[in-house]
Amino acid sequence: MSYDQQILKVLMEAGERGVSVQAIVKHVFNMNSTFFSQPDYDELRVYVQQYLLRNSKSAHSLVESTGRRGYYRLNASGSADAQQLMLQFRDDLEDEKKEEKPQQDLSLSLF
Repeated sequence: MSYDQQILKVLMEAGERGVSVQAIVKHVFNMNSTFFSQPDYDELRVYVQQYLLRNSKSAHSLVESTGRRGYYRLNASGSADAQQLMLQFRDDLEDEKKEEKPQQDLSLSLF
């Protein structure tokens, strides 16, 4: 999953209230950190800031500012693309929930 998709996923999960740029950077950083490699945090922060600014300029953009400095959300009302993305992410989340099976208790009874 690319950084752009991860940013949009974080924004979708944040909902109508939006989320700060710092929180988005932390989430994307954690999504891409492994035991053997980590992205450069400062480069990732700059990338997220530029992505949000670039995609919040027009009225029909995917991302919009919430009115609070540094907080963004998906523009669900003004963009058909954002609405479609929200539906796709919801479907993906539902599929992940369906795949999780409850674990059976296989321990022996003491009595």
